[in-house]
Amino acid sequence: MTNFIKPGKTGTSTDEELLSTYRKNGDVAALGALYERYMPLVYGVCLKYLKDEDLAKDAVMGVFEELVEKVKKHDISIFRNWLYVLGRNYCLMQLRAGKKLTVVNLDDVVEFTPLLHHEDNNREEAYAALEKCVDKLAGAQKQSIDLFYLKEKCYKEIADITGFTLNEVKSYIQNGKRNLKICLEKSSGN
Repeated sequence: MTNFIKPGKTGTSTDEELLSTYRKNGDVAALGALYERYMPLVYGVCLKYLKDEDLAKDAVMGVFEELVEKVKKHDISIFRNWLYVLGRNYCLMQLRAGKKLTVVNLDDVVEFTPLLHHEDNNREEAYAALEKCVDKLAGAQKQSIDLFYLKEKCYKEIADITGFTLNEVKSYIQNGKRNLKICLEKSSGN
């Protein structure tokens, strides 16, 4: 019998052991046991973005379906953090696909929302404008913004990944945010 445990409590297998078991043997029960530990986290993330309990419950199952394949393809150092990002990205993709798009409040997703027509009904235009502006950023700014906001890396992790100094990372993020704001203001006609 598989022993289901919650994070922070003692149990027979660590996250890493369950992950390894799934990768080696394809044992979905091991992956299920691991996922069950973090289902409340995934549900919370999904509820935050989707703003609907039923959609959030469906998303929890959808995330697990993606998890079955993606775990095999990614190098995961801290499962909980990686799963959080997977859940968030899954929800954002659902929103972008138009599922219950009107329930999202961009204030919860991006801090540039006053510029993203948050009173308009067409959220897809807002996301498209943001993507275009991110694409226009200089290489180091774009990379730093992507790692910080989309991949949720801290300054030190970004410095380790990119080879930039901490001060450079801070500068690239600050300047990138300013340039995004300017670009979004231009695209909205303000």
